[in-house]
Amino acid sequence: MSASALFMRADRAEHRLCLIANAASRRRALRMLFRTVSRLGDGVIWYALMASMPLWLGWAEGARAALHMVVVGAVGLALYKVLKRTLVRERPFIGLIGIECAMPPLDRYSFPSGHTLHAVAFTVLAVGYVPWLAVLLVPFALLVAASRVVLGLHYPSDVAVGALLGASLASASFALVG
Repeated sequence: MSASALFMRADRAEHRLCLIANAASRRRALRMLFRTVSRLGDGVIWYALMASMPLWLGWAEGARAALHMVVVGAVGLALYKVLKRTLVRERPFIGLIGIECAMPPLDRYSFPSGHTLHAVAFTVLAVGYVPWLAVLLVPFALLVAASRVVLGLHYPSDVAVGALLGASLASASFALVG
């Protein structure tokens, strides 16, 4: 079965979940919350987190942690761009009836969610270095993931695969770095 046919089946299966999640974006306060979280997930939070690692860990270990995050982020970016160009899954607001786009997408295709990939990868990495950051970063990563579906930009499976890829990249990088 081709990727296109597989995505068409998945799109139909996920339609109801997308409608339920996207309905939240019709409430102004929720739309603004998820748009803000999504915008912060574009990179702002992650760049600030990388820059702050020396504060938590000291200069040498913090610089090492930040570099680790930069490398994993670059690998994640390359991976998700290749997957998006290869698999070309249209976004829910394009392919499904009743889904409103509550925020302009950064690129055309939806699979996988790059925001979620990076949110999970950076959370796993940061928590691996500074465990108490889990209290802040895990809820934020969950909000980033939810924002993608609520805003009509991703299917739940885009987000799930993005999370799996992010966790896998971060975990594999720790295995390589030690």
